[in-house]
Amino acid sequence: MGIEVGDIAKRLMDYGFHAPTVSFPAPETLMIEPTESESIAQLDRFTKALISIRKEIDKIETGKYPIEDCLIKNAPHTLAEVTSNHWNHSYSRQKAAYPLNWILENKF
Repeated sequence: MGIEVGDIAKRLMDYGFHAPTVSFPAPETLMIEPTESESIAQLDRFTKALISIRKEIDKIETGKYPIEDCLIKNAPHTLAEVTSNHWNHSYSRQKAAYPLNWILENKF
């Protein structure tokens, strides 16, 4: 399909998460290590982000989003890009910068 583990890690940045370690110790994996300092609310947000990314991948697999210009391959969407006068993607700036509603209030 063309989506790689690094693409998913970079897309997580659009959701407000630091990209996790990629491919260590097992190749082509994300190493997700929540600690006791993570609240259940934060873990829930992370889970929702992963589910949302999976849905984005589903849309690529079914042909709704072209792999050549998709949210995941173009991630992360930087501030300069989403505030530019030019937008040359087949998806909206809203979906790129604020993929879930709670990010509108917590974007950094």
